[in-house]
Amino acid sequence: MRDDIDLEFFKKALEDRLAAIQSDAEGRDNGPVELDQGRTGRLTRMDAMQQQAMSQAAARLTEQERQRIFSALDRMKSGDYGFCIVCDEDIEEGRLRFDPSIPTCIACARKAENG
Repeated sequence: MRDDIDLEFFKKALEDRLAAIQSDAEGRDNGPVELDQGRTGRLTRMDAMQQQAMSQAAARLTEQERQRIFSALDRMKSGDYGFCIVCDEDIEEGRLRFDPSIPTCIACARKAENG
């Protein structure tokens, strides 16, 4: 367990973000696109389908963020929060402040990005 970072600050940040995600999800409708075929043209239907696809992609990204948050909270419970899941080195506090759910240090993130 890391003693050099404020775990309560990060826990609250994660819980607040989770609550915001939940609140946004309750106000969003990801149902099928329903169009009055007699009143809309082909381009309008294509636009509606594109909007639906974008909404579904955003929902997938949001779900991935939720999973990262749950994983970060689990790491807090186990005492592993703030350590890189790849190399087990400390994750810099500034990186955690940017995104408290981040699971890797900057060096491992760069390695993964460059393949």
